[in-house]
Amino acid sequence: MSISQSALLVVLIMINFSCSKNEADPQEAEARKLRSLELLKAENVPVIAHLPTIDTEANSTRRTTEEVAIRAMALCIVAVKGEGLEQEIIDRLINDFELMDAFTPREKKFLTDPNPDTHTKTQFVWRYEDYWVLLWALGYVDELKRPDSICDVETAISILRDKGRKQFIKNAKLRPQGELLDATDLIYRYHWAVVDARINQRPAPANLDGGVVMERHYVLNWLTGQGGQTWDDISTDT
Repeated sequence: MSISQSALLVVLIMINFSCSKNEADPQEAEARKLRSLELLKAENVPVIAHLPTIDTEANSTRRTTEEVAIRAMALCIVAVKGEGLEQEIIDRLINDFELMDAFTPREKKFLTDPNPDTHTKTQFVWRYEDYWVLLWALGYVDELKRPDSICDVETAISILRDKGRKQFIKNAKLRPQGELLDATDLIYRYHWAVVDARINQRPAPANLDGGVVMERHYVLNWLTGQGGQTWDDISTDT
């Protein structure tokens, strides 16, 4: 065999290995969907069988622990600003946690607004729910309970306050991708049930909190890269 033939064989083997490694397993996605449907049915949450599956581990985004931790810290800061914390303290927190470059364009606009309107502040207060999900993803919260009530804001804030930036990142352990995708698939189907109820002018089923459901869907779609969108443009279509 010539050198050129040997080189070509190596390239073909590498391409084949790469394709095999990244090939999605449809059975994985379908099994995840079925688990979600069983759980929802047990809670008497309406479901539709033809709602699609989500991305598999091979096709989803695996973010770094530091990336998730920085996003979590940024969300905590915008949420406390939404609650009305003084601008001087907000500026000090951003500096202390070294988050000057951690915010999205929409977040930066809010953080630098000396007098945001009530609607905008309320929307950013909801980011506590996104922050809580990332605390769970990073191992700081043991269980992501069903979305029927708001998160424990006091505990959420204390986790970051007590650790500081370096310890918060150092102690974080991002959960396995399968766990993150399980949560993403489940919230996707919770959200369909909530949206369907709203469209048909019914209360959210099984005591679900529509705001909590939507925020969780938003952050979990970012966490696992569903749709490949940047934070400010995440879609939560059902």
